[in-house]
Amino acid sequence: MKKTLLTLLATAAMSASALAADIKPAIIYDLGGKFDKSFNEAAYNGAEKFKTETGIEYREFEIANDAQREQALRRFAGDGNNPIVMAGFSWAAQLEKVAAEYPDTKFAIIDMVVDKPNVRSVVFKEEEGSWLAGIMAGMASKSKTVSFVGGMDIPLIHKFACGYIGGAKSLGADYNVLEAYTGTTPDAWNDPVKGGEIAKSQFDQGSDVVYHAAGGTGVGVLQAAADAGKLGIGVDSNQNGLHPGKVLTSMVKRVDVAVYDAFMSAKDDKFQPGINVLGLKENGVDVALDDNNASLVTPEMKAAIDKARADIIAGTVKVHDYMSDETCPY
Repeated sequence: MKKTLLTLLATAAMSASALAADIKPAIIYDLGGKFDKSFNEAAYNGAEKFKTETGIEYREFEIANDAQREQALRRFAGDGNNPIVMAGFSWAAQLEKVAAEYPDTKFAIIDMVVDKPNVRSVVFKEEEGSWLAGIMAGMASKSKTVSFVGGMDIPLIHKFACGYIGGAKSLGADYNVLEAYTGTTPDAWNDPVKGGEIAKSQFDQGSDVVYHAAGGTGVGVLQAAADAGKLGIGVDSNQNGLHPGKVLTSMVKRVDVAVYDAFMSAKDDKFQPGINVLGLKENGVDVALDDNNASLVTPEMKAAIDKARADIIAGTVKVHDYMSDETCPY
């Protein structure tokens, strides 16, 4: 009996090991690089958390240009990687084709919806977190002029800007919000020099708090703010620690959670395709409060964002989604 029990336990252990071995997760980053201190790095952190907790290695790739997208995605699928996560909306066209050719492979795309039976699409209510950032910017501003630097001039980034504008102007109609974008091509995500130049121009126009949604370009925005004695606001990852005491907050977008959940649910055979929408209610977005910005966040500011968060979750405050009609009413 004892021998039979040991045999059963050994068989169960082998089966569990085989199940884990069947998972060959992969992640492909967007332009800007894995260590952009923002969007891609958040995705990387989610993959690393999965590896740390499970001991399962994952495959990764950093594209250098748009021409590599389909080639990389097709190679990973052809090699049997499963699930495959793509960080960024720009993967949509390639995923439409490849997902149809590999119906047994599970895919997840972040920041875009691809309607395929084997694709999980994870999108965020960036406007909600940006509303809180706008309130903090407005309350920290001495000039009542704050600003926004976006990366690529596309509707998704206007979602961030519009929420930020609405949050700042919820404090009063006399608040002014300057808005600019780095460019119209993917290079806009990786130009910190230009990001810094735009921020300096906004400071010259009276802004004393600048929020960026610009990927690697935003590193230059935050540097320019720190150098000028102004306040920056980070995005996607918690960037408060890049310039402690100079970054008012970061609008964190839990890209790490999206990647981790895609990997883990596939490992547990619970992967569900379809659309996942993550806002304040789902802890998908928020503003970061930690030791690095504690001296900048007053009790009044904390109370204001706590109230706004609760009101948005309850539905008593509705934040406009720019992508619903490509307008910003604030």
